[in-house]
Amino acid sequence: MKYYIFAASILLCVSCSSKKESSETAEVAKETSSQVRLITLDPGHFHAALVQKTGYPQVSNDVYVYAPQGDDLQEHLNKIEAYNSREDNPTQWNEIVYAGEDYLQKMLADAKGNVMVTAGNNGKKTAYIHQTLSAGINVLADKPMAIDKENFEVLKECFDIAQQKGVMLYDIMTERYEISTMMQKELSLIPSVYGTQLSGSQKDPAVVKESVHHFFKTVSGKPLKRPMWFFDVEQEGDGIVDVTTHLVDLVQWECFPEQIIDYHKDIEMLDANRWTTAMSAAQFKEVTGSDVFPPYLQKDITNNVLNVYSNGDIHYKIKGIHAKVSVVWNYTFPKGGGDTHYSIMKGSKANLIIRQGAEQGYKPSLYIEAVKGIDLTVYEKDLQEAMVNIADKYPGMKLNKLTSSTWQLEIPANYHVGHEAHFGQVTANFLQYLQEGKLPSWEVPNMLAKYYVTTQALEIAKGKK
Repeated sequence: MKYYIFAASILLCVSCSSKKESSETAEVAKETSSQVRLITLDPGHFHAALVQKTGYPQVSNDVYVYAPQGDDLQEHLNKIEAYNSREDNPTQWNEIVYAGEDYLQKMLADAKGNVMVTAGNNGKKTAYIHQTLSAGINVLADKPMAIDKENFEVLKECFDIAQQKGVMLYDIMTERYEISTMMQKELSLIPSVYGTQLSGSQKDPAVVKESVHHFFKTVSGKPLKRPMWFFDVEQEGDGIVDVTTHLVDLVQWECFPEQIIDYHKDIEMLDANRWTTAMSAAQFKEVTGSDVFPPYLQKDITNNVLNVYSNGDIHYKIKGIHAKVSVVWNYTFPKGGGDTHYSIMKGSKANLIIRQGAEQGYKPSLYIEAVKGIDLTVYEKDLQEAMVNIADKYPGMKLNKLTSSTWQLEIPANYHVGHEAHFGQVTANFLQYLQEGKLPSWEVPNMLAKYYVTTQALEIAKGKK
């Protein structure tokens, strides 16, 4: 990889090792008006790099990066260099970097690309999106695109601007590509297997999704260094508006596939809560590299312990269905573990449950549990018949009967591509939308619906004493 740093009208060329020199790449790659040219803006989160963990035939290898100087930028470039220099299927990215305090203005003035990727400080993100769309540039944004009700209002303007400018705004919903979730959705759409969707109640929701994450983890095989601002909810956002974005999205995507959700009439907020995860100074140093807490975190420190509002739950109704989503952040995961997901969808014939605990080896596993009172002989026959069609669409899928009323879906290993690979799948899908010139009709209203849920939940939770 070769990347260039522009600052104060001075050009500094820094050469890095790669399988091919960028000059060779430039000779081979012929720019066309239809070629996608990426811009990366202020990459403060590792998700920005994961978009580039793979290459795309319709995307130029030249990527224009605009950011302030600092560790966030260097960490991003290090990850791209690792992808370029790996032995197995290396990428050929050529990062052309402008580093300076006027990075946003410079990006808008240069207009070097036609798709801006943003993953970083969430307190700045909505404004980044607004200005980029106003300049007529498409945006592929990491979640969340809004972390409070004020930014939600700006986000609504963003979608109006995108429509006026003829460009697209799309957020990176990786969890739609997790195979156990995909199969949960598939089975829920088969009446002979799932029956009809139950409505549930606030005490017994019909759809529950829970996610457990960890501050200290590995990414692309290396310990993740997080920026200090990540632990400031004014910059990163509360947990209730961050990871829950995925969970709210999945409720909509699974329960109401390709249906428009109008948050004005289809969403009823019921309750929400938030609470903190404690982090010692030693833990903070381990995950950030800093010996001291920065001034902006002092408001959240008691007895030299940082308390991060990273946890929360949301209770709401969507088109009459009671749903609950929750997120918990621990410092690090147990041995052999990682981030985990739990999900249950309750139908009139069966519950579809995803578990990912120690019993499952911390790998997501999907279970079909027939409800009490149904004829199990008939049900098993219907389930086996449904699996014939499932196996045609997803070769290798089969059932493992655990009890008279419980089955586990055995998913071949090749379908478990991993969280990092999902970023490439989302990006490839977005590129297809760009080629087609439009998003599906339900995507924009449903993005608005999920950010309405998360930002309204924060208001409810913060309003409690």
